[in-house]
Amino acid sequence: MSQGNTDSLSGKIVTLLGGTGFLGRHVVQELFERGARVRVASRNPDKAWSIKPLSNLGQIQFARVDVSKLDSLARVLEGSDAVVNLVGAFEGNLDAVQGSGAGRIAAAAKAAGAQALVHVSAIGADAGSDVAYARTKAEGERAVLAEFPTATIVRPAIMFGPDDNFVMMFGDLIARAPLLPVFAPEAKLQPVFVDDVAAAIATALGAPEVHGGKTFELAGPEIYTMLALNKRIMAAQGRQRALVPFSDAVGGLIAALPGTPISTDQFKLLKAGNLASGAFPGLAEIGVTPRPLELFLDRWMTQFRNHGRFGAKAANA
Repeated sequence: MSQGNTDSLSGKIVTLLGGTGFLGRHVVQELFERGARVRVASRNPDKAWSIKPLSNLGQIQFARVDVSKLDSLARVLEGSDAVVNLVGAFEGNLDAVQGSGAGRIAAAAKAAGAQALVHVSAIGADAGSDVAYARTKAEGERAVLAEFPTATIVRPAIMFGPDDNFVMMFGDLIARAPLLPVFAPEAKLQPVFVDDVAAAIATALGAPEVHGGKTFELAGPEIYTMLALNKRIMAAQGRQRALVPFSDAVGGLIAALPGTPISTDQFKLLKAGNLASGAFPGLAEIGVTPRPLELFLDRWMTQFRNHGRFGAKAANA
């Protein structure tokens, strides 16, 4: 649900690069509510076709793009009033995707005449990090601002939503497994509602004269440790499970092995935590009131209870 100006984007063409993922789907819906015309550009735009019924006639367009090629970018960005760069990855050539590649996207957006650009980075972006993901996220921010100084940088924390791969993933694991290992159990997280991030992005697009050139850390109002979060999800399901906290030494050893559910880099990022630093403005400063996970969790976990949505009582198994 939009929390910002509903008129400033009305009728404007907004191109979402990498718009077929989790955040992209929610940004598209936010932009629909604000009356924007949305171009979803991706290597595989067919992944976003499920969004089409949510739009009005002529409000959405799908386009195929290779962000590593300037001619492909130029074609898909032509006529854009505003651009959102959602392109990112955890593996592969991260510099080409979210490091220098982000600068290439910003340059193409500028050349296309876009008046606003929002670049989606991440909390924990750090040019000095030995983790390629965090390092290239920071390098990408710098590259974007060098090419498009009035771009807005947003750094979301880990995002949650009813279709996420975070809270809902843990919910599914807890429902299925009687015993669950917990990596980095004391790591602190400040998860943010995906629709609040989408609202912040749309607000920044609609008012580049206010928010351009700024960096925002988008985090939720609650802080959990990894262990506490798993316990809270378990309670919302009404289940009793054996949670096995791994020490950092054990977790790091497991992450270093091939074929494990977490890589060494992912473990390092998790262990470092995912909190707003306080050095940048947040959701409140962009006009969005952050909503807590507690507002949704019990309802979302209903599907994982023993008796599902029809159970009058929570199960204890």
